[in-house]
Amino acid sequence: MARFDVNAARAQRQEAHGRTWSFELDGDTFTLPTELSRATAKGLRRLDDNDVDGLLALLMGADQFARFEEHDVTMQDIAAVLEAYGKETGLGLGED
Repeated sequence: MARFDVNAARAQRQEAHGRTWSFELDGDTFTLPTELSRATAKGLRRLDDNDVDGLLALLMGADQFARFEEHDVTMQDIAAVLEAYGKETGLGLGED
């Protein structure tokens, strides 16, 4: 019986999607991971369902999130980013 090779599967996913997903806002580029580590998943579980800032800070990291906070962003903007992110990565964050 053949064994499943986790490293080979990871390499295929990363080749298909890359390691990060990016979006642009007012000429500034931000990146989010295309795969979540177990530590990140644990952090997400600790967040309140409505903690959008906590979600973005966890995914972006402190430095990127600080830059992101400098922009005038609406909840609709964030919803659009999370929807596109979910469609392209299969992560579906911010969905009910």
